[in-house]
Amino acid sequence: MMVDTVQGFSNVRRSRFWQRGFFASQTAYVLLALVVLIVAMSFASDNFLSPGNVSNIVRNFSFIAIATLGITLVIITGGIDLSVGSTMALSATTTSLTMVGLSAAGFYPFPGSQLILALLAGFGTAAIIGFANGFAIAKLKLSPFVTTLGSLSIVRGLTYVATQGRGTAPTGPDKALFLAITSGQVGGIPVSFLYLVILAVLMWVVLNHTAWGRHVYAIGGNEAAGRLTGVAVDRVKIQVYVLCSLAAGFNGIIISGWLGSAPANLAQAYELTIIAAAVIGGANLAGGVGGASGAIIGCILIEVIRNGLVLARVDPYWQQTLVGCIIVAAVLVDRFRSLRSG
Repeated sequence: MMVDTVQGFSNVRRSRFWQRGFFASQTAYVLLALVVLIVAMSFASDNFLSPGNVSNIVRNFSFIAIATLGITLVIITGGIDLSVGSTMALSATTTSLTMVGLSAAGFYPFPGSQLILALLAGFGTAAIIGFANGFAIAKLKLSPFVTTLGSLSIVRGLTYVATQGRGTAPTGPDKALFLAITSGQVGGIPVSFLYLVILAVLMWVVLNHTAWGRHVYAIGGNEAAGRLTGVAVDRVKIQVYVLCSLAAGFNGIIISGWLGSAPANLAQAYELTIIAAAVIGGANLAGGVGGASGAIIGCILIEVIRNGLVLARVDPYWQQTLVGCIIVAAVLVDRFRSLRSG
């Protein structure tokens, strides 16, 4: 009788394999939707799976995916960063202007020196923006939305001031090297995609196998509880915003290399696409949920839809409308899934 009772309770709340782990996550639903969409597009257009088009898709989603990795960290902590597009523009502009200035001054102590200094200037600019955002949010307790909305305007304005609205192009003896490491290919694979893979693996390891990663999730899950358990909440928040800006700055430098210049309106309104990709990939705007794989899958889904609309010759203005619909659908799916899991 006792055995029967135990066996009877052993099945309580036991879930199927597709109702737990990765299969129960929003990332899995989005991945399934992506596979269905790719199959449908391959039948709808003969050019969709052509080597040239696949290369374009890989390169294009890599252009936003690196920045998406960064903003996913911020979203996991329950924050938001609306200044990523402006950070991309100012970092790329600073890098280009530094190369132009060093070339004009004839400063070239050793091969590659101008490129190294220019990249340091670009990344330093991004780090300062991220630190300012993080300090204002963590120490001054300002709203992430309002703070980064202000940063969006300030940083974009500085970009226009620095370039007089005309943009700038890198010059000098290291220009070819700059273009090679930003827009070149390795074995036929765009270097931007290789950077993305390396950074995604690094982010996955840090989030899932380090104390710092657990602190990031803890802050997003329950910030007050995190403080009580000894998590340095303010320090981790500042670090997360700095990393987000560095990722955006790196993404902007890569895009400027592909364009061959850094226009003042570079990455205008990219913040919407980047945040959308993170949310579609499973990052919860309430915090505590998200990851590298979801961010990349979200970027791929957006790019596949955009590419499909282009092949179908749909009005490009409908793309933003469709992205908005996908965001709402992703939030609804996450809401229904949360209700089912109790």
